[in-house]
Amino acid sequence: MGEGEIMEDREKISYSKSLDELQKILTDLESENVEIDKLAESVKRATELIKMLRSKLKKTEIEIKEIVKEFEEGENG
Repeated sequence: MGEGEIMEDREKISYSKSLDELQKILTDLESENVEIDKLAESVKRATELIKMLRSKLKKTEIEIKEIVKEFEEGENG
């Protein structure tokens, strides 16, 4: 496994774990399992996770567009 693959795996795990954590927080909030003392903390953490997940999705979208563009240029060139 190359260095790029290891970094890619870490990002996938990070994204996956972050998504799982966000889903757990949302489930707890929906079922009202969050203590009032920890409510603000949970909402803040959920917001942080959402920002991170959106950023990762945007980065991935840009990478995919670049790959497709290179592929299309290679076909035409």
